[in-house]
Amino acid sequence: MEVANSLSNPRLPELVEKLVSDKGLKFRDATKIVYVLWKRDALELSEPRPPSNLIRYALSLQSLWFWTLTALVALTIPIVFYVISPPLIYIRYVLGSFFVLYLPGSMLIEALYPRGEDLESLERLALSIGLSLAVVPLMGLFLNYTPWGIRLTPITISLATFAEIMAVVALTRKYRYHVLSLK
Repeated sequence: MEVANSLSNPRLPELVEKLVSDKGLKFRDATKIVYVLWKRDALELSEPRPPSNLIRYALSLQSLWFWTLTALVALTIPIVFYVISPPLIYIRYVLGSFFVLYLPGSMLIEALYPRGEDLESLERLALSIGLSLAVVPLMGLFLNYTPWGIRLTPITISLATFAEIMAVVALTRKYRYHVLSLK
């Protein structure tokens, strides 16, 4: 688009403002045009100050999924251990099911395929559930041969540890791809 070409390295607000002032568009229409151009790869958007190291990347909005997952694991563990009364037990069932049937496979998929364009959403969902159904029994088999055995505490701790380790691996791999995309 000629408005984007007339500005040298414009910031996103400047580009939208230029579209509004020069073309007489409404703000909403101008932002929609910029979004459509970006989706069609006709416009390249980049961060003004990209994270320079892994810690800054971990604290950026791009890794909000990591902190959400960590908070979810931290919330699930006490609910699984301490909630036994009927009104709140349904939250335990939902979080426990998510924790066992989706989370381990999802974090393994994120570690194996860190880029979003590697797999479609439905493929990620199916592989996450399938890998969870494969990983959790293997953890149970491993725990069976340890002194702790197959009980609630060792299973919960091992699933939480596995999910967090895979999340850290996924975070570092996503950061590496982020660094490569900036070059």
